[in-house]
Amino acid sequence: MSENQLNAGPLEYRTHEGQMNITGFWIFLAAEIALFATLFATYAVLFGRTADAPSPGELFQPGIVLVMTFLLLTSSFTCGVAIHNMREGTVKGLITWLIITIVLGLAFLGFEIYEFVHYSHEGATMQSSSYWSAFYVLAGTHGVHVTLGIGWVILLLIQLKQRGLTAVTSNKVFIVSLYWHFLDVIWIFIFTSVYLIGMVV
Repeated sequence: MSENQLNAGPLEYRTHEGQMNITGFWIFLAAEIALFATLFATYAVLFGRTADAPSPGELFQPGIVLVMTFLLLTSSFTCGVAIHNMREGTVKGLITWLIITIVLGLAFLGFEIYEFVHYSHEGATMQSSSYWSAFYVLAGTHGVHVTLGIGWVILLLIQLKQRGLTAVTSNKVFIVSLYWHFLDVIWIFIFTSVYLIGMVV
């Protein structure tokens, strides 16, 4: 690709290294999909095997789950607005919307921690049954990914403050946005296949 062609696209694509980084990250996401597919398959196999522990229908709280879903999906929107500001060259807007995304992610984690503590107090721990073990591993793995994503965005905010908006920093921000949207897609699958089905069955 010629230099003129590179300079014609969005800032995060304007270097060959940036393009390769984005391509490499898509490959990484494919590995992440394989990881979560394995966890979903394990959960499906162990579904309903609650032994003497409470069933998911007894413990799942629709209000809490809807709030968590709203928070995470809204954070995906704010992340998208941040990328829009980045492509407009508005560093202040980019940083502001990334901070809002972090706050929404932290709120999601807060509700998830509350949820896990509540379930544990009600007798549904990882040791209670194979079902709850699979639930905690699946939802917990997603929660850990959200935590890593928040830390990643914080580090990028520091870089943006120090270096400004460059081809390198914009490439990193774009990649973390892909990661964040991926986590939202995974949550939609958790919301439908774990919570909705768990509350009905």
